[in-house]
Amino acid sequence: MEDVSYQERFWQVISLIPPGSVATYGQVAELAGLPRMARAVGRTLSQLPKDSTLPWFRVINAKGEISFPKDSPAYTRQRSLLEADGIVFMNGKVSLKRYKWQP
Repeated sequence: MEDVSYQERFWQVISLIPPGSVATYGQVAELAGLPRMARAVGRTLSQLPKDSTLPWFRVINAKGEISFPKDSPAYTRQRSLLEADGIVFMNGKVSLKRYKWQP
């Protein structure tokens, strides 16, 4: 995996997150073999093309929240995609105990 960029390693992990599950930025970094690079996961996702088929929306923060501002179109889009996936929000949060991906 040495010749693969860190972004590609993140994409590979994110592509495996199944419907109905979420992963945290830190978890993606850890599974990619790059602990402590959670912020880089966020940066990588922010640079995805609009038509990307990667399930980017399944990545949330360690508090179980969507990282976009609550009143933004991006927040609304991510929340809609997660709800369509069967994820239930309680007080704006996802239960990591219930929905966190356990590969």
